[in-house]
Amino acid sequence: MARSYPYVLHVDLDQFIAAVEVLRHPELAGREVVVGGRGDPTERAVVSTASYEAREHGVRSGMPLRVAARKAPDAVFLPVDAPHYLEASERVVAAVRGLDLVVEVLGWDEMFVGGDTQDPEGLAHRIRAAVLDATRLHCSVGVGDTRVRAKIATDFGKPRGVFRLTAENWREVMGARPTSALWGVGSRVAGRLDALGIRTVDELAGADEADLVTEFGPRMGPWYASLGRGEGSAEVDDAPWVARSHSRETTYQENLTTPEQVRDAVRVLTAQALEDVAREGRPVQRVGLKIRYAPFFTVNRSRKLPAATSDAAPVHETVQALLADHLEEGREVRLLGVRAEMTMPDDGADDIERTPVRGRV
Repeated sequence: MARSYPYVLHVDLDQFIAAVEVLRHPELAGREVVVGGRGDPTERAVVSTASYEAREHGVRSGMPLRVAARKAPDAVFLPVDAPHYLEASERVVAAVRGLDLVVEVLGWDEMFVGGDTQDPEGLAHRIRAAVLDATRLHCSVGVGDTRVRAKIATDFGKPRGVFRLTAENWREVMGARPTSALWGVGSRVAGRLDALGIRTVDELAGADEADLVTEFGPRMGPWYASLGRGEGSAEVDDAPWVARSHSRETTYQENLTTPEQVRDAVRVLTAQALEDVAREGRPVQRVGLKIRYAPFFTVNRSRKLPAATSDAAPVHETVQALLADHLEEGREVRLLGVRAEMTMPDDGADDIERTPVRGRV
């Protein structure tokens, strides 16, 4: 049930996956640790996470393992073990809920927390202590009077710290920072804002909303304006998380070189995604296709189905039609991904702030 609080706390596990691996491999403490793929930097895969020691060498999530190995040649590379990370995540959540707090899980390593308190920093330190005692994992906590401010505050508290970001210090802390420092503003959006002459958070906060509506539309334009002011909901919702979509993605160790290979691979990925969807018991309403050409150019496209359906045939047909429209023959393919978006139990109502990402690392 969603409820607003005077303060929202955002809890984020420090270097979560790397920290979990170090717990079961204590000899790696203080070492450069990189987790990704099957743990083989000669294979095609990307970094899921890296220890702080590896990050000092420029290793980042999403970076190809081969690049990570060049940046941190002495790093230890480990394979991804999702079930183990999920189990650790569940113990963290149980520890926080054990403090009689409302918890909204965002992913393996982060959550929003609500509690009636006039001492949010004190509560934040209690949470940190409870998590450490139960799991031996460290976390950072952001305190805010909105979800947006709490989420951003966490970065200022890392590692192993607490930071408060509210209306009182928002402009002082965030005003001169680039728009990309905001939760929800990626490089592409920041580039579009830059083209409008909006480069800082202060400039976004004071931007003409009509210009933002023209650029981003009647829904997203006002949202970006409010984001620049740090405004938003102060709700925490402990309702069970509901998936919006299921995706399957594969990086091929050898490039796919013919259209037939690509079509067959897309059929396999679509079938796998539909197996995941079937367990949800909700129909598919939109599909997405991701194609990454060699060496590293990516295309993402999506298409709405004529009608929401639980029948596999129209889903396959729509994905293959997307592929036919966007596959560039003659170009080798190194990665493919298929996403199946489902109807939501609440008839698909969307809230930008409340879209969780399960398993984010």
